[in-house]
Amino acid sequence: MNGSNDKDLFKDAMRNVKPLNQEERVRERKRPPASARQTRAARDEVLRESLTCSPAERDALEQFSDEMAYRHASLPNRIFKKLRRGRFSIEAEADLHGLSAAEAKLVLQEFIVESCDRNLGCVRVIHGKGLHSGPGGAVLKIRVQRWLTQWDEVLAFVTARAQHGGSGAVYVLLRHR
Repeated sequence: MNGSNDKDLFKDAMRNVKPLNQEERVRERKRPPASARQTRAARDEVLRESLTCSPAERDALEQFSDEMAYRHASLPNRIFKKLRRGRFSIEAEADLHGLSAAEAKLVLQEFIVESCDRNLGCVRVIHGKGLHSGPGGAVLKIRVQRWLTQWDEVLAFVTARAQHGGSGAVYVLLRHR
């Protein structure tokens, strides 16, 4: 660079640059202050609804975007955390892709009962992500979540790790008989 320093290079690059006139400058616009989108009454209604859920819903049922998690009250939290981290071996799996809701419920129920009869501890259920479900969203995903919370054989379930299907599958921890 012919021994030039940064200042000389900058001066050379800016040689033909002219400052903007005041009227040509873009003025910074002040943004209006943020306002709450929910009224206090709407917020209170959401709180009221959350406090009046059914006993099955009162168990730890969570859903964060694509993630699902359910823990029966009798399951120790340390075991639930182990399930969440994918630390259990998957002993069997059921794939519900392409089934109608009625078919999926039957297949899932038979799979859960058979898995319990075989004394399996952790199984994977593939329900899909609902990418082809249309405007109604992930039909099987929502229903699988509801069904699993209703069956006594199920102690917990969580969204599978990415390598096991991510938001299109769940690990299910079963009650031993």
